[in-house]
Amino acid sequence: MGDVAVGARSGYDGEEHRGRPVESSEPTAENAVTSGNEPESAPDGRPAEGQPPAVGTPDEGPGGSAPGPRKPRSFWKELPILVVIALVLALLIKTFLVQAFSIPSDSMQNTLQQGDRVLVDKLTPWFGSKPDRGEVVVFHDPDNWLAGEPAPNPNPVQKVLSWIGLMPSAEEKDLIKRVIGVGGDTVECKNTGPLLVNGKPLNEPYVYPGNTPCSVDDQGGQFKVTVPKGYLWVMGDHRQNSRDSRYNQSDKNHGMVPVDEVVGRAIVRAWPINRWGTLPVPDTFDQPGLDQQSSSAAAPLPVGPESIALVGVLPVVVWRRRRAAASRTR
Repeated sequence: MGDVAVGARSGYDGEEHRGRPVESSEPTAENAVTSGNEPESAPDGRPAEGQPPAVGTPDEGPGGSAPGPRKPRSFWKELPILVVIALVLALLIKTFLVQAFSIPSDSMQNTLQQGDRVLVDKLTPWFGSKPDRGEVVVFHDPDNWLAGEPAPNPNPVQKVLSWIGLMPSAEEKDLIKRVIGVGGDTVECKNTGPLLVNGKPLNEPYVYPGNTPCSVDDQGGQFKVTVPKGYLWVMGDHRQNSRDSRYNQSDKNHGMVPVDEVVGRAIVRAWPINRWGTLPVPDTFDQPGLDQQSSSAAAPLPVGPESIALVGVLPVVVWRRRRAAASRTR
């Protein structure tokens, strides 16, 4: 009488111990249940006979102790790597995707003001796109159109920014105008206008207020030209203040701009922020019959922007699906 009954421990077949202190029900290092794959040890901690000696796990540090958390790399050590990555990405974007340009003159007022920054699309030409009527394009000087213009003298910071595409390069002599005619088009100006393309008059609300679509002068303002295949006829929106195709008809291209000299289409007016906006093609270039004499005109973009976006997003979707599948198998 008076004896307390204590349940036998798992795996112990002997009789119950009486009169001894009851052991704690919480598992300890001595009575913790282990899997059948772990080697048994002798009471003194040495491996049992026939068992291989225990070795430290790969995660153990020196002396079998658990390793501490890896010290994160210093921000100042990572900063040069981040800067190099940013420069490489900026250079690739400038070369193949988008480049920023500054407007140096008033020849495209009021569409573009002097000092505006525009973003020029350089991607779509890789998919076969060619400049089309009504687009605002940036192109290299085809035959000394900028003769007599003062050359810019950038400082070292501006040179670095131009190299990575955040500013236009001072060495590149580029112009920006609106495409009026493409290969096969006949463009004509009589008196003050309107401007005719393939015999169709253009309604040009983008022309600078107070200007006439055509200029009455004997220097090139009155003309009728047929644009050869592979060339463009360009004009500024500020008609009476733009030295464009009209006034360069004596050069080697007769005022035309080779399509190969086009850098890309200006798509966004990005700066200053209060003048931000896109540069769409005016509706007047969509009127019926405008294409009747331009069989050699450039074909439209065969790959639409939606398809380009889909191609760009597809690798991200595949990567996310693979990552989700891997997390489910862990």
